[in-house]
Amino acid sequence: MPDEAPKIHVDSDWKAQAQAEKAKLAEKSKAAPKPGGPGAPGAQGGLPPANFETLISTMITQALFAMGAIPDPRTGQRMQHLDLARHHIDMLSVIEEKTKGNLTEEETTMLTGALYELRTRYIQLSSAARQV
Repeated sequence: MPDEAPKIHVDSDWKAQAQAEKAKLAEKSKAAPKPGGPGAPGAQGGLPPANFETLISTMITQALFAMGAIPDPRTGQRMQHLDLARHHIDMLSVIEEKTKGNLTEEETTMLTGALYELRTRYIQLSSAARQV
């Protein structure tokens, strides 16, 4: 018996099981939102959702950047471009006017509050610039 070759037992069920698991994983990856793609909730390095809040937040950030409230990420310097800040504030005013009556209470509160804050800051900065 020592001369007998070892017998190999092949379990054919493992192939079917592996293929079923592979199919499940493929379905899961198709169903899961891609990082940075539509519906990717807060994925690191991903894009924020395309909604009204993000639109307004982007415009607010641009206005604050132009007023020097946010430093340039490349240089670390704060620059004031009051004309550009005014433009972003005016664009938010257009959004407010064109969406009147079509926003939720939260969206209206966000937009009117942001416009009030930005206008107040802009007036303070432009008044200080005139006195210099």
